[in-house]
Amino acid sequence: MKRIVYTCIALLSGSSLFAQLPEDALRMSWINNSGTARQQAIGGAMTGLGGEISATFSNPAGLGLFKTSEFVLSPGFSFMGSKGSFRGSDAKADKLNKFNFGTSGFVFGYSPRYSRWTSKAISIAFNRTADFNRTSYYRGQNDYSSFAEPLANEFANSRLTIDQALNSNSVSMLTKMALYTYLVDTATVNGSPQVIARSEQAGIVDQEQRVTSRGGINELALGFAANMDDKFYVGFTFGIPIVSYNRTLSWREADANGRGNNEFAYSEYSETYTSTGVGINGKLGILFKPVERLRFGLAVHTPSLYGLKDNVSAQMTTDIDTATGSVKVFNVKSADLYGGQDPQFKYDLSSPWRFMVGGTYILNEVEDITRQKGFITADVEYVTHQGPRFRSADENVSSDIYKDVNTAVKDTYRGAFNFRLGGELKFKVIMARLGFAYLSSPYRDKELKASRMNISGGLGYRNKGFFVDLTYVHSIQRDVNFPYRVDFPRFNTFANLRDNVGNVMMTFGVKF
Repeated sequence: MKRIVYTCIALLSGSSLFAQLPEDALRMSWINNSGTARQQAIGGAMTGLGGEISATFSNPAGLGLFKTSEFVLSPGFSFMGSKGSFRGSDAKADKLNKFNFGTSGFVFGYSPRYSRWTSKAISIAFNRTADFNRTSYYRGQNDYSSFAEPLANEFANSRLTIDQALNSNSVSMLTKMALYTYLVDTATVNGSPQVIARSEQAGIVDQEQRVTSRGGINELALGFAANMDDKFYVGFTFGIPIVSYNRTLSWREADANGRGNNEFAYSEYSETYTSTGVGINGKLGILFKPVERLRFGLAVHTPSLYGLKDNVSAQMTTDIDTATGSVKVFNVKSADLYGGQDPQFKYDLSSPWRFMVGGTYILNEVEDITRQKGFITADVEYVTHQGPRFRSADENVSSDIYKDVNTAVKDTYRGAFNFRLGGELKFKVIMARLGFAYLSSPYRDKELKASRMNISGGLGYRNKGFFVDLTYVHSIQRDVNFPYRVDFPRFNTFANLRDNVGNVMMTFGVKF
């Protein structure tokens, strides 16, 4: 069984915060952009290609290849299955199907008079830059740690009484819920008072977690590009990403030895978490054609600066089984601990920098695009996953409370390279395409096996100003999940998740 040392920041305190974790930063940075069907069919590689509305979200200089205008609409449908492996046990999650949209919008190309700039283009586009639709489920038996362990440690370190802790702003919501339901309690052991976690008294517990998330990051963007002598292209995009994330989580921990053995039968925790907000970002790019058959591109994406608001609604139930007293099952809701209202908090988050280089080889490059035979294109992207930072956006809450989580993000993640490769062959009005993309692990620890791989293919039709493209992308995603974190130098246990995602994308377009 793999166990690794992991920075413990699960229980940051302060006000009524349900504190952020490193995963919250990774969710906003380890993303696989959608696009048009054509772009997705060639692995998403667009930095060194251009001539596509999806260049707005990759290398905006590629918009400079437009000399006419077009309208594009890209509906899609995705279906997903997930498998979780936890402490030697495998389990499958429910399947998830969802409609979505790729890059859609307008591009206006024009040729200014009396200028060295051969053409210019403006785009107004919409794209889903991150998809949060996902399900996961895992279960297993644990004789090493329990969900209550870090909660008991936080209460013990507070040096408060139970009544004081329940009314303290320095104790996390989870620990308060554990105290309220007697999952964490005090007891006299060998004549001295001690803090106990009841689930640890079982010796071995059955654990299971189920998570369903919805939403994504939808970005509205304005792009501009200019073309100098059909050799050198520059572009800029101003983006407004809109975040909508909803997660429902359930966790259960039960005595694997059965009921009636000790003062713990089971504990259940359920949570509904929402995060909404808006941000701004910028993208800069250049594209260069040294000869007709070759194109080279370079793009830089600034961090997205988000203003986010989170809401948490949670409930915990604990059955203390053989403990004395007529009441055995205790229940508490998060609103019960915060004056009848669920916790809400505001904060700012900056996402990573992204740097991309790409190249394209055109087969039979001629000015008349109807005589071109296709292309091969490739991208390399570097993402600074260790770069995101949290800051408080509440004037009553200091940003100091995010120091630990910011340190954890820096220590947990690393910069990672992503690779994209694709090609197209043209047969008069029909095009055939293939692509491949690989997003490498953002984790510093090599024990955490994570990656995303996309294999894609598609067909296209173009004739008399009308075009339609159809693509299928199969994505194999591996990641890890920590149900809770124990204090250093204890080791953490985690689940390995494997997702298989299919996505069908169709793009309709018309030139005018």
